[in-house]
Amino acid sequence: MSDSLDVAEDGPIRVVLVDDQELVRAGFTMVLDAQPDIEVVGEAADGVQALDLLRVTRADVVLMDVRMPRMDGIEATRRVVAAAGPKVIILTTFDLDEYAFAAIKAGAGGFLLKDAGPAQLIEAIKAVHSGDAVVAPSTTKRLLDRFALHLPDAGEKATGALESLTDREGEVLGLVARGMSNAEIAGRLYVSEATVKTHMGRILMKLGLRDRVQAVVFAYETGLVKSGQRGDSL
Repeated sequence: MSDSLDVAEDGPIRVVLVDDQELVRAGFTMVLDAQPDIEVVGEAADGVQALDLLRVTRADVVLMDVRMPRMDGIEATRRVVAAAGPKVIILTTFDLDEYAFAAIKAGAGGFLLKDAGPAQLIEAIKAVHSGDAVVAPSTTKRLLDRFALHLPDAGEKATGALESLTDREGEVLGLVARGMSNAEIAGRLYVSEATVKTHMGRILMKLGLRDRVQAVVFAYETGLVKSGQRGDSL
């Protein structure tokens, strides 16, 4: 069996659910299959099953639990990302925030609280599928604020990369890290959303980052944003 993972290209957004609780999977399936543009194409009870399933199933997005037997969501996410597989949304609860942060560091495209409503779940999947990695900016900020004191030092290489940004790019990165969407940043800076997207593309390229979530983590690690800072305090 090939080590590469199959990724869907067109049609409905194809979702794989990974959670060791059958009732959780059933609930998500009921919500998602009711959507005309989303299709649940598989379920797995742990990371090992998930990887096996993704090798033979075309998928766009994986909803990944954190704590599971045999292989947890952090390691599974790391392997999915390494194999250039589908995008991963981590499922978490507040008492598992540290695990969610570790999974994001491993390459998850975003995260979602397990008690999120159907509308939030659907919005999150569509957002990640369309390339907007930050699923819930306010939740992103709360998580990073809570664990910012435990972040490792970025090191000279990361600090040097930060210095490669222009003033405006640094400003945009700071606003992204404070949980602001492209539309909010555009309004704040009096520019178009397309301009914000262009800045973000350049930021990711210069810093060698894959997506917005990694950009947020980078901003906290380098001290560009400190725990407790808010977008409206600038």
